[in-house]
Amino acid sequence: MVAKGQSAKHTAVHEQEGDTCATPARRSKGIARSIPVQFNRVIHERVRLAIVSVLAGAESMSFNDLKRLLDITDGNLSVHARRLEEAGFVTCEKSFVGRVPHTEYRLTKAGRKALNEYLDHMESLISRVRKG
Repeated sequence: MVAKGQSAKHTAVHEQEGDTCATPARRSKGIARSIPVQFNRVIHERVRLAIVSVLAGAESMSFNDLKRLLDITDGNLSVHARRLEEAGFVTCEKSFVGRVPHTEYRLTKAGRKALNEYLDHMESLISRVRKG
């Protein structure tokens, strides 16, 4: 998993339960070397993190409200919401209001747990960096 234009020596790949996250290789000693980078790739992606964060603060949210709030396209929201649904982190209920389709998303217990674990991991990293 080397980005275009980068050599393998500049990128390290870490794996956890089948999910990988490429991060810049560590060159310095100390804190950076002692912090294992083990992000849940499903949650770590920017748009998906935004979706679960918004849903964590609401009982549910419609497709259109999420799209407006996050300022993303229909296609972008659909792809990322589907990935979260496949992971069991959100539920998607589709219905019709009159003749208009209505899609509603909710964060599942597994999604809330994954978000909390992600936040705990990030807080731990931030704390270690601040302690320097």
